[in-house]
Amino acid sequence: MDQHSVRSGAAPGPGGEATVGVYRAPRPRQAVMATAVRQTVHRLRTAQRPRPRLTGLGTGLLTTAVTVTGGGIDVLLFDGPGVFFGLVFVAVCAAAAVYVRPYDLVAAPVAAPIAFAVGIALTADSGGGGLAGHLLGVFTGLALMTGWLYTGTVLAAAIVGIRALRLPSRRRRSPRCSGVQRERSRR
Repeated sequence: MDQHSVRSGAAPGPGGEATVGVYRAPRPRQAVMATAVRQTVHRLRTAQRPRPRLTGLGTGLLTTAVTVTGGGIDVLLFDGPGVFFGLVFVAVCAAAAVYVRPYDLVAAPVAAPIAFAVGIALTADSGGGGLAGHLLGVFTGLALMTGWLYTGTVLAAAIVGIRALRLPSRRRRSPRCSGVQRERSRR
C-alpha cells in the first residue's frame, strides 16, 4: 500500500486516534478559474445597487443642466432643438426619477417641465426678430415638441410612482422594524 504523505507526530484527533494527512493532487487551472469566476459572479449578484442620492434641488439642477446641454448640442449639429434634444430630455428625466432620494420623489416629475421650458427658451430660434421673435420661437418650440415634454414627464411620474408604491413594503420587511411598528403599519 502506497501512501503519498503521512504526518509524523500527528496530534490525536477527537476520538483519540492520530490523524493522517491525505495527499491531494493540485487542482487544474481551469477548475481554479471556474471557482474564482463563480465567486465573483456570486459577489456581483449579492451586491446592492447604489442608493439614490439626488436631492430635490439636485434633481432640478441636473435635469435642467443636461437638457440645456442637449439642446445646445442639437442646435450646433442640427440647427435647432429637435429629436436629439427630445431623446436627451427623456433620458435625463428617467435618470432623475431613478436616482432621486425617496424623501424627494415628487421633485423629478416637477423638475421635468421646468427643465424643458428652460431648455427650449435658451435654444429656441429667434429668427432675427429681437425679443418678439425669440418669444415666438419659444412658443413654437413648446408647441411642436409637446410630445417629448409629455413623454419625459409621464415617464418620470411613472418611475416615481412605482418607487413610492414599493417604499412602504420595504419598511415593513425591514429587520429594524419591530413587531409593534409592523402591526401599526398594517392598520
